Amino acid sequence: MKRRHFLKNTTASGIALMAPFPSRLLSNEEVTTLTILHTNDLHSRIEPFPATSGRYANLGGAARRANLIEKIRKETEHSILLDSGDIFQGTPYFNFFGGELEVKLMEKMQYDATTIGNHDFDNGLENLAKLMGPAKMVLVNSNYRVEENDLYQCTKSYHILQRGPIKIGLLGVGIELEGLVPKKLYGNTEYRDPIIYAQKSADFLKEELKCDLIICLSHLGYQYRESKVSDVILAHNTRNIDIILGGHTHTLMDRPDIRKNLDGEPVIINQVGWAGIMLGRLDITFEKNRPNRCLTCKNLFVQ
Repeated sequence: MKRRHFLKNTTASGIALMAPFPSRLLSNEEVTTLTILHTNDLHSRIEPFPATSGRYANLGGAARRANLIEKIRKETEHSILLDSGDIFQGTPYFNFFGGELEVKLMEKMQYDATTIGNHDFDNGLENLAKLMGPAKMVLVNSNYRVEENDLYQCTKSYHILQRGPIKIGLLGVGIELEGLVPKKLYGNTEYRDPIIYAQKSADFLKEELKCDLIICLSHLGYQYRESKVSDVILAHNTRNIDIILGGHTHTLMDRPDIRKNLDGEPVIINQVGWAGIMLGRLDITFEKNRPNRCLTCKNLFVQ
């Protein structure tokens, strides 16, 4: 099967994050590059869209995404693979297998972490906990209180990844469930203010654990006309978060959005549509003896 991978855009090349380069990262190497690969709202889409699917014709597919991920990993030294929730619901594969196939495929692709989307409760929180409990892929969420249900054993409020000299802090935030998900499916999972709890995790990752890069996996949605909390609002009202990888609104972004946080520092927001039609790619370059980090974006259609 002939597979082509199209570059979505390179217009974000060379965006400076203007953050100090930690002295403990200074080594014999002049430059260290971290490649961040990410998806959102996969919605149980295992196979590519058929040729009759209009704008999504022949896009996506788990096997194609796996091949693209493998190719990029071979070409890069340091990479991570992340997801921003709504793994489940959308095709008969979920109806038949209850989410097990989706998780096993993501495990096969070696996803490092995901967060909780509202549709990930569609077969009940017990089912989500059962599938994620034994998974190596970390389930990270900072603003759902799950201490009194089955998700407690498999959900982390933050997570650390180490790639070469770079220490990466991960946190996650989810959307309000009331009115969106039937109460019986999420049980006593308690929604808490994502701005407050994202800030708590980000401060701990930055100040206590001394992370060099902090990434938020968000299932809040990119932006709304009303004042509902979103990735944009989260970026403006927090500090210490460098990158927000979003979901929920299925936003196919032409380029990452750059917003200023409470300290006037840039926050990168990226989201890559839905159903695995695109693989997000952000390359962060840490350069020796320079005060900035440089970002290059190459969001790739999976075709």
